[in-house]
Amino acid sequence: MARKHSKRDPYIDLDRDDDAPATVVSCWLCGRPTGKTVVWHHPVPKSRGGRDVVPMHPICQQTLIANFTNSELQRHGMDVEGLLANPTVSKFVAWVANKDPDFRATTAKKKR
Repeated sequence: MARKHSKRDPYIDLDRDDDAPATVVSCWLCGRPTGKTVVWHHPVPKSRGGRDVVPMHPICQQTLIANFTNSELQRHGMDVEGLLANPTVSKFVAWVANKDPDFRATTAKKKR
């Protein structure tokens, strides 16, 4: 049986057109276009039965993880407006709105 992909480079896409522009995906939380690094986040944590994934900036995902527990994320589910109702998250989204898509910064640690 013939190989579908090259043995040396399993990630090469033979049908890809290099002249085609890359699709720009927007972040699920802040709505800004994503940069080079895209994190596929589970809005409902996998430990709570979540299967759907959404694209996010790494800094946006870190903010969600620092401000919500898994059970709180499960309660909100795919409801972004519910997450943005949190004053800390809404303040973060307003702050990050004018930043570069690949902007990185340290975020607050999870409150225990």
